[in-house]
Amino acid sequence: DGTVVFCIRPSEAQVLDSHIEGYMTNGIRVLPGNTIFDVGANIGLFGVRMAQRCDGNLRLFAFEPIPAIRECTTQNLAPWDCATVLPFGVSATAGEATFTYYPHAPSLSSAHTEDWVDQGDAMKHAIVGNARSAPMWYAKLFPSFLAGWMAKWMVASPETFVCQLRTLSDIIIEHNVDRIDLLKIDCEGAEEPALLGIAADHWPMVQQAVIEVHDLDGRLGRIIDLLRSHGLTKITVEKEAALQH
Repeated sequence: DGTVVFCIRPSEAQVLDSHIEGYMTNGIRVLPGNTIFDVGANIGLFGVRMAQRCDGNLRLFAFEPIPAIRECTTQNLAPWDCATVLPFGVSATAGEATFTYYPHAPSLSSAHTEDWVDQGDAMKHAIVGNARSAPMWYAKLFPSFLAGWMAKWMVASPETFVCQLRTLSDIIIEHNVDRIDLLKIDCEGAEEPALLGIAADHWPMVQQAVIEVHDLDGRLGRIIDLLRSHGLTKITVEKEAALQH
């Protein structure tokens, strides 16, 4: 649509952008004057689109711990005075963690690589599913027999970084936040620790949440229970079509 963005992999940026409207379903709304926490901001496209939607009249906190990705986040959100880019991972307690960065597939970068590594052919299935649903016409022509090769290429040449972890309550206090109109969490396996870092007296601030959950070892059920126990009782669960297998 003419929006210019900084990115590491242009095709990945297109896919990230195509996912944004998927967050804004089932009654999720962002309005001028809202405060958004974007946990796992990646290159900042969600923040860009929300800032465009509200003409910059919002308060956005974008969390992105990995330096190479955060450089793009910072550049993409620089035109929007409403945005604060935070160089932190989010967890249940403050500390440090080792993040693995994949230059060929930055969106897979995580401190929880076991979510992919220990799941057999999950990566190959995900590659085929994402190719079939990608916004680029040529991706749909990707031959599925190459998925194994592609999976190996995507995680080749990894780099590791020790990054600081903060809790969401730390940030709420530090930045004098009194309301979170939308808590968006897409942080590659760290979604449960991120939620556990919200103190009981801060939960009433959270009006809406949209969360990508890697449903391993009962994680989805625990997160649903946690949300309900803190008053977020209108819950919709969807499985992403590209990840059916």
